[in-house]
Amino acid sequence: MKLTILGCYAATPRTMTNPTSQVLEIKNHMFLIDCGEGTQVQLRKKKIKFSRISHIFISHLHGDHFYGLIGLISTFMLLNRQNDLHVYGPKGIKEVILLQLRLSNSFTGYNLYFHELESPDSEVVYEDAQVVVSTIPLIHRVYTNGFLFQEKSGERKLKIGAIEDLGIESCYYQKIKNGSDITLDDGTVVANKDITYDPAPPKSYAFCSDTMYNEAVIPLVKGVDVLYHESTFLESESHYTERTKHATAKEAATIALKAAVKQLILGHYSTRYTDINLFKKEAETIFPYVSCADDGKEFEF
Repeated sequence: MKLTILGCYAATPRTMTNPTSQVLEIKNHMFLIDCGEGTQVQLRKKKIKFSRISHIFISHLHGDHFYGLIGLISTFMLLNRQNDLHVYGPKGIKEVILLQLRLSNSFTGYNLYFHELESPDSEVVYEDAQVVVSTIPLIHRVYTNGFLFQEKSGERKLKIGAIEDLGIESCYYQKIKNGSDITLDDGTVVANKDITYDPAPPKSYAFCSDTMYNEAVIPLVKGVDVLYHESTFLESESHYTERTKHATAKEAATIALKAAVKQLILGHYSTRYTDINLFKKEAETIFPYVSCADDGKEFEF
């Protein structure tokens, strides 16, 4: 599982920072999460192939989280994209994107699907044989969701030496990988655990951006490998959180602690601060396993 931060600062783009956008690579999928201005430039800088992005998840309809989407969709068209593109986001995202495409006479040559969200409860929005994605309802000034990405358990790994010693033919390998016991020609039943190893534990990633402190997310992100949680403010500006519906670094760390996550990544910093290490320092007074996101930074788990 690999996370590439394209942008992680709040509000407005600057010459040295970008608003929210990131790419999650998980189980051979490449998911784009939020799409602030400058996203496609950042994708090019990180040499991420546009054609590999087929699913885009938008948390909410504030500009620093989706104003780069229309440009990216248009660029896909100019590059003669052929494969389908799926966009998941709040109700209204289809209207705003199609209006811009219609008025610019720039309809795509590829299939563009919108999956509009409006439920106040967590729901599965994407699932295949390898990954399931569900929403994490957040509290912000407009309807907002985070997203939980979970790998499904993989196949069991074969103990080739033990299998060959028993004379088991290769035509049974897939059945064994799927977890089945095997009956030998003499009637002996070989337990699956004796001829396989457990698969690697499935990984999980939770994205919580633009939300005030909200303990309702704790059961939804319980025990995840990595939690990205907004930390717009330091404690010295905590009086702004109620009005803006944002969180502090300490509040993000408190969620991480109570949810027993393995690692916390902070982001969505207010541009009033000149040193993001201050966020890490404050969060570590609550939770020990803290990293700071920064534009262009990569995390591998």
